[in-house]
Amino acid sequence: MKLVPLFDKVVLKPLVAEETTKSGIVLPGQAKEKPQQAEVIAVGPGGLVDGKEVTMQVKVGDKVIFSKYSGTEIETGEDDEKYVIVKQNDILAVIG
Repeated sequence: MKLVPLFDKVVLKPLVAEETTKSGIVLPGQAKEKPQQAEVIAVGPGGLVDGKEVTMQVKVGDKVIFSKYSGTEIETGEDDEKYVIVKQNDILAVIG
């Protein structure tokens, strides 16, 4: 399945979170925090959104930090990969 976002939407693939704390404690599945770092998989064309011109600032392959509880989580049927679709303004920073 190919995801093609519309308008100012961006498809992100969350990066795998650490499974241990800095002190070496292994975290069970429920105790892990929701990942906030992701890789950009697809970018919408931008354009006129809510009466304002939107220029896309991210590109495919960028590593980004996004708002913790933003977007819509989806899972593709073919490869069981999890993705998050967010608005561009939910992306807080690009990791250099």
